Amino acid sequence: MAIFAILTAALLWAGYRYYGSYLERSYSLAPDEPVPANMQTDGVDYVPTNKYVLLGHHFSSIAGAGPIVGPVIAAAAFGWLPAIIWVVAGTVFIGGLHDFSSLVISLRHGGKSISEIARKYINNRTYKLFLLFTWLTLMYVVAVFADITADAFAKEAAVAQSSLAYILVAIVFGWALYKARLNLTVATAAALAVLGAAMYFSFGSQFLAASKGSWVWLLMAYCFAASILPVWFLLQPRDYLSSYLLYASLFIGLVGVLFGGHVIAYPAFKTFHDPAIGGLVPFLFITVACGAVSGFHSLVASGTTSKQLSRAADARFIGFGGMALEAVVAMIALATIMMLAPGDALAGAAPAQVYAAGLGRFSTLLGINPESGRVFGLLVISAFMLTTLDTATRIARYIFQELTGLGNSLAARSFATAACVALPVVLLNVTLTGPDGATVPAWKFIWPLFGVTNQLLAALALAIIYIWARRTGVKRTWPILAPAIFMCLMTVWALAAMLGRSGLNLITAIGGVLLALALTVIFESARAVLRPAPPAD
Repeated sequence: MAIFAILTAALLWAGYRYYGSYLERSYSLAPDEPVPANMQTDGVDYVPTNKYVLLGHHFSSIAGAGPIVGPVIAAAAFGWLPAIIWVVAGTVFIGGLHDFSSLVISLRHGGKSISEIARKYINNRTYKLFLLFTWLTLMYVVAVFADITADAFAKEAAVAQSSLAYILVAIVFGWALYKARLNLTVATAAALAVLGAAMYFSFGSQFLAASKGSWVWLLMAYCFAASILPVWFLLQPRDYLSSYLLYASLFIGLVGVLFGGHVIAYPAFKTFHDPAIGGLVPFLFITVACGAVSGFHSLVASGTTSKQLSRAADARFIGFGGMALEAVVAMIALATIMMLAPGDALAGAAPAQVYAAGLGRFSTLLGINPESGRVFGLLVISAFMLTTLDTATRIARYIFQELTGLGNSLAARSFATAACVALPVVLLNVTLTGPDGATVPAWKFIWPLFGVTNQLLAALALAIIYIWARRTGVKRTWPILAPAIFMCLMTVWALAAMLGRSGLNLITAIGGVLLALALTVIFESARAVLRPAPPAD
């Protein structure tokens, strides 16, 4: 297993170092070119940020449960080899390109979102349709991660308590950093010491025991606050501090994979067709979303990160580097199932349980009790999901304001955020049943549609990136066109197949609307490519 990890990490580093540099040269990215955070500073959304703080915020935001859940599901169904090949190849040639390009485009358009850029390079109709598609996709994101997080909090009070500590400490940390001007290193060390103590005393206690329904409402309230408050007050510092939790999990995982002596017991390849998921093609590229390529990343890169990047020279470090880090998370998630024998009962458990148990086994090398390591693994997953939740809600608020023309006053931000959390609340209170009539958890029903629409969003973002590259004189655009076509074909195929075999309900009805919107955007993008046009500014 050590060779597996070393080879994967080496390929990812080479992709970041060489292909990332190639993209910088292709886009003629100057290290000192002006950036929106410095030119439009407002103390709310546009806030120049230290690159390490921003990497923590960006990485925490993009690395939801996807790079854990998706790879484990795919490996269980098809075997671990197809999954790791897609993680590496997808990250280097599609995901890294997608994330880095989305960030660069936004930097050069005043911090505008990828959807606003579609208006400039395609037409106003496509802009509106893309906005609506993105907003509906984010409703899936908020609903599915709120449901999974609420379930985890209800089952593990220690995880909920540690997460609350993160929120409270983050508020103090943000104030200390931006208002008291405390040194970043000192503030970080103090915050992490308090958080470590909080996590230690949380294990084994039931102070915040509550039902799943109660946690859903509390999480929606948290998302509301994170969306309307200045980014430095809660969102950015919480994500930055959470990144250390994520880095710790990466460290434990890498130590376990490299030095644990674990052998690969799970089959490298199982089947070309899984009855529950579908065919290897196209569903491998849908199931393993985050960790290879994810449309949500384009929203983070162009929706929040571009408004905080203080130097253009750091774009590759944040954009491509963040994607590479997420691929490492996916690799460790795969390792947790690779060491299971095919008949092991854990191999059929929920992906979060597989990952947490694996992290518990890895942590023994550091003298940590396996049960404590397992709870820590669940806390890591919850941190991933919580950072995705708050960022997704904030981006959805931006998009709603774009759609409706609302201003950026506190009242406007509050109204837009309320509208954004309303639909997820409805989705989470709809009773969903499977083919056998049994009630199905919302996240389990929504996840497949979330995965395919998320990947479809990546395909549409790549199409917009391609048109921008053509219009601005980028010499070689085929490295963008090829992934755009591939992702369009795989995602439209998968979404059509999924809707064809699902019953009619609110969630699949939204999926049908998304398919229609996506096909229209693809059609308009193709027209824009074929239509002669002078280079844009």
